[in-house]
Amino acid sequence: MRASRLFIAGTAVVLGLALITRAAGAQTAAPTRDDIVGKLNHFEEATEVDLPALKQQVMERAKTRIKNDPGPVNRPLVAPDLAKLPAFNAQIQFDADTPIIQPASYQTVGRIADALVHSSLLPYTFLIVGHVESNSKTREANAILSQRRADAIRDVLVNTFKISTKRLHPIGLGEEQFLDRAKPTAAVNGQLQILTYAKVPEDAPARPATAPAAKKPAKKR
Repeated sequence: MRASRLFIAGTAVVLGLALITRAAGAQTAAPTRDDIVGKLNHFEEATEVDLPALKQQVMERAKTRIKNDPGPVNRPLVAPDLAKLPAFNAQIQFDADTPIIQPASYQTVGRIADALVHSSLLPYTFLIVGHVESNSKTREANAILSQRRADAIRDVLVNTFKISTKRLHPIGLGEEQFLDRAKPTAAVNGQLQILTYAKVPEDAPARPATAPAAKKPAKKR
């Protein structure tokens, strides 16, 4: 009888661990292509964001002396208009302090590529936005790291998945635009964002070929 009870108890423990493991796996599973498309395909209006100017502003703010910094919680967003754009937040794992993508995130990057070539998203360009949570590094170092990570995702999408480079605009915001301002050190602030940015510029229509001049009829001799 005792052996039977131990067997039942052991079985219950194994089943419980299996359920916990399955739940954990479900939480870290890569998003589907349709999940990503659903987040990005409701573009309405482009924002007036000057990307070169924004990059410069991020670096200038990141170099601000500590005495002039209101602190992570009160730090204003560097580009609040980006919040108006359709967004997909991706949990991409990188090696510590590097732009090297860990193998566990390859599937997620592949799903992003699949989404970007979906028929409903082909007419658009996208921002690849890098963020970094507040940590022991300087804000300047984190701004540089976030840009390198955004560049790394762009490079994989272009070189491996053949997404047109004209459709992808990487920008690193470092600590200058927390996704959760109330918790600057939270892992969510290290997520990478894909934002639907604008419509792909239409190619200028080809000029019609000039019709050859009609030959004059030969004069009769």
